[in-house]
Amino acid sequence: MLKLAGICSGAASAMLLGGCATTYTTDDTTPAATAERCDASSVQSNVGAKATAKLAARLIEQTGSRTLRWLPPRTAMTMDYQQDRLNIGYDDNYVIERIMCG
Repeated sequence: MLKLAGICSGAASAMLLGGCATTYTTDDTTPAATAERCDASSVQSNVGAKATAKLAARLIEQTGSRTLRWLPPRTAMTMDYQQDRLNIGYDDNYVIERIMCG
């Protein structure tokens, strides 16, 4: 009976870990090959402007980013880097304090 429990436990572990496996490909459809890169250097003049959805849409277009992340004051955020993401930090009055990619 113990041997059967050990076999079942091992099979269950293998199935669970199989879901965590990552497969890599070398074709041009990998996320790194298809992702656009954000460049926030040309939009730094918008620091000090009021943070609005209309301005954010324009900044996304101007930076070449594909996603946007608002950075409210006193809010924890992940530190993962995404080359196609625009980050806009603002203060309590919705005034933009920083614009950066990642």
